[in-house]
Amino acid sequence: MRRTNFERYLKARLKDPAFAEAFSRAREDWDVALQLSVLRRQAGLSQADLARKMRTSQQQICRLESSHYQGHSLRTLKKVAKALQAQVFVVMLPMKAAKGA
Repeated sequence: MRRTNFERYLKARLKDPAFAEAFSRAREDWDVALQLSVLRRQAGLSQADLARKMRTSQQQICRLESSHYQGHSLRTLKKVAKALQAQVFVVMLPMKAAKGA
């Protein structure tokens, strides 16, 4: 299968260690944001609904679901999980194993 221009560009950029590190961090932030959004939607809740359950603002939920937000604390994630009847599961992998993930 032919690679897209973006795939070729990304492969070349990932050879730069600084870019690869930043890309990896961004992927982690995106993953957390996406999981929160998906769980909330599966629960049939709007951001405002979840905010009411957590006694916080809709803006805070929006922030938590943003791929640019890096302030997720374990305490906050547990609070979100409780409101969504979910559980938090944290995995830390050695860097070599994480690169293949």
